[in-house]
Amino acid sequence: MISKATSMTTATKTMLMMRCLWGNGGEDRGENVSNGGQTDIHQVNQEIIQAAGPNLKIVSTMSVGYNHIDVQALSRANILLGYTPDCLTETTADTTVALMLVTARKIEQALQAVRNGTWGTWDPLWMCGKDVHSSTVGIVGCGRVGQAVARRLKAFGCDVLYSGPNKKEEADKLGCRYVSEEELLRTSDYVVPMFPLNDKTRGYFGRDKFRQMKETAIFINATRGEAVVQDDLVEALKDGTIAGAGLDVTMPEPLPVDHPLLFLPNCVVFPHIGSASVPTREKMACMAVDNIIQYVLNRKVLYQAKL
Repeated sequence: MISKATSMTTATKTMLMMRCLWGNGGEDRGENVSNGGQTDIHQVNQEIIQAAGPNLKIVSTMSVGYNHIDVQALSRANILLGYTPDCLTETTADTTVALMLVTARKIEQALQAVRNGTWGTWDPLWMCGKDVHSSTVGIVGCGRVGQAVARRLKAFGCDVLYSGPNKKEEADKLGCRYVSEEELLRTSDYVVPMFPLNDKTRGYFGRDKFRQMKETAIFINATRGEAVVQDDLVEALKDGTIAGAGLDVTMPEPLPVDHPLLFLPNCVVFPHIGSASVPTREKMACMAVDNIIQYVLNRKVLYQAKL
């Protein structure tokens, strides 16, 4: 976050990008912003905004989602919000497919077997998981990331279905099939939500949706943890309603070390690393800083969220 300034040198831009990437330690964040500075904050709430005071003019988040920001409070205070769309699409799609493979092929259990000495002689069914290739994958909400996932899965020979409020020409060109959500849940081997988090999608996947899925299906979530009723997911995994789950997002984050999901053999949890590649994070940092620079120079903020 930053307040109005008069100039922006190359050195300042470099410093801002480094602070985006590595943080700024334990400064008093609200006071720092109110005095004309910038700071790294994971949650921008009403308290932070009030502490920053009237000097706060723009918040720039190094993310495509901004559910960690009180956008209503920003809107009331006429504060702009910059974000970093598009640049993380391909990397997040890579992570999503990796999560599918790790979950389906029991990669986590296999690594544990190597490390704890339980890797024994060959057994024809030991560590046998499910195939991703030639499977049916259902993407709920096939936007930019969903389409990037679909492109990868078509190379695996998957039959990719998608559902959502509207048919998408871009998804159709990839060879995906638009179906009802009911058909998608009923027929897919993998169900992958790829929709933004909002009031309609918060808690969207719960007991009812899991019960519509096949018992052999695997649920993959790399969108937002709040999109899932987590207790219902635990129940579905325990009682065999679905076969497994791979999660890059949870609620809360980090997930407590004693959370039931971490003790289920049919659940894989990543620590929200969807966009975590060095090139992508550097691009995100540059975009977040450029949003600030454009504002400081009285230019149009390139990536401004609509509040």
